Amino acid sequence: MKETVFMQLDLSQLDFSIITDHVEIALTISWALLFYIVRRYTKRMIRVNQNIEHDKKRQRINTVDNIFNLFLVVGFILIWSSELQNIAISIAAFMVALVIATKEFIACIVGAFYRASTRPYQVGDWIRIANYEGEVTDSDWLSTTLFEVDLKGGSYTYTGRTTVVPNSVLLVHTVQNLNYMRRYVTHTFSVCRNTDDVNLFAIKEQILERIREYSEHFHEVATRYNSLIEKRLDIKISGPEPRVRITTTPEGFNVFTVSLFCPTEEAVDIEQKVTEDFMRFWFEMRSMAVDATGRE
Repeated sequence: MKETVFMQLDLSQLDFSIITDHVEIALTISWALLFYIVRRYTKRMIRVNQNIEHDKKRQRINTVDNIFNLFLVVGFILIWSSELQNIAISIAAFMVALVIATKEFIACIVGAFYRASTRPYQVGDWIRIANYEGEVTDSDWLSTTLFEVDLKGGSYTYTGRTTVVPNSVLLVHTVQNLNYMRRYVTHTFSVCRNTDDVNLFAIKEQILERIREYSEHFHEVATRYNSLIEKRLDIKISGPEPRVRITTTPEGFNVFTVSLFCPTEEAVDIEQKVTEDFMRFWFEMRSMAVDATGRE
């Protein structure tokens, strides 16, 4: 007697934790197998169909390949969507942190592109950026290097200091090109005296005459250069004739202000000569006023 032994398989003893823990991998393999089988069967059906021309078969097989490739990619994206989302969030967080950490560097690069597109200055120009001013000696992707020039002090000489200005400053501050000041400048200076019996208007014409004498050798060139600057900038600037203005301060001081258009390298020289003349005329008039008062 033959006995048939039926071995019962207890499915509850099988461990499916591996599949549940790696469900994306299982679905990916299943989808790839299903994709391969269906595409292979579909292409085979097209090839064995005798009612379709050879060129049409090639076109349809190519179309099937493209469609199934699209479905394959879409299926993979849907299967791994949660993982891709986590990766995208991580990449976004990394990019935000990178931008924050390198924002100054990025701003300098953008400033370099702004400088290259607008060309507000070039090497050798005298410029003013924010509170920095001087001659441009070097300019790269990150910064602009200036040899500091004493423009505020009115000596127009190099101070010996070098300033490195980051290009990011170009995005938030205006740039003033002072290159025309390298040859000629509208130099303004003032002499302040206590209020006394001296009438400054009495020596105004004498000072103007002295300034004209000091300016005679460059007056013709200054006139042409002044006209050239006005045409290039399309604005009206002071000069080339010197001007004198007399004002007073709330504290009771008399201020004698001189403005002249002259070569930059001669500005300080002429200022000292005019100041010396002013002092001489002023003391002469003061002495005359004192003598007249004493005789009375």
